[in-house]
Amino acid sequence: QVQLVQSGGGLVQAGGSLRLSCAASGGTFRSYGMGWFRQAPGKERGFVAGIHWTGRLTNYADSVKGRFTISTDTAKKTVYLQMNSLKPEDTAVYYCAAGTSGSFDSRPHEYDYWGQGTQVTVSS
Repeated sequence: QVQLVQSGGGLVQAGGSLRLSCAASGGTFRSYGMGWFRQAPGKERGFVAGIHWTGRLTNYADSVKGRFTISTDTAKKTVYLQMNSLKPEDTAVYYCAAGTSGSFDSRPHEYDYWGQGTQVTVSS
């Protein structure tokens, strides 16, 4: 049974940084695609960033390019989302996701497993 356990997040002032972690277990993951999504109150869940498990290929939403970095540590079976230059509009619950197809694109249905979510709040 694949499990994704998230950590990190919290409250930060605009311009600050946070790092989210997603520890994966219960699978081989070598061919998986991994992603981060977020959902703000009253809005649909939206794509933030994606990466192939090997770490060689990445994909970002336009709104976070140049500010967020997704990465993997295959030895630790962990995916990270480093968030810099945070803005109030980045406030949301962030979700880690894993897809067995290897896709790491923006479509939520490409992902089979989801983390529990973690709150990120950016104050102005």
